[in-house]
Amino acid sequence: MGAFVYMLRCADGSFYVGSATGSDLEKRVTEHQSGAHPGYTFKRRPVTLLWSEHFERITDAIAAERKLKGWSRAKKEALAGGDWNAVRLFAKRPTARGRSAAED
Repeated sequence: MGAFVYMLRCADGSFYVGSATGSDLEKRVTEHQSGAHPGYTFKRRPVTLLWSEHFERITDAIAAERKLKGWSRAKKEALAGGDWNAVRLFAKRPTARGRSAAED
């Protein structure tokens, strides 16, 4: 059965990271789009699916979701764009990237 972890871009430009059990990611995105469930995306529609990944184990999907929710906006944008070099760069501390913490 497994589960998906996914990232949506909301109408206000913010990101939403969530998970969906089972194999019907499209149904879950449609629920966000229609406002079927009150929550973060309800007043931020329309939403666009930016990224998703399927996990065989639900526990792995939940762990990935929690991890992504802690990522910076820049790192999420890099993931959505498939820019793995940028994902790795943003995984480093700002000082290790050649920038001061105040610039981040």
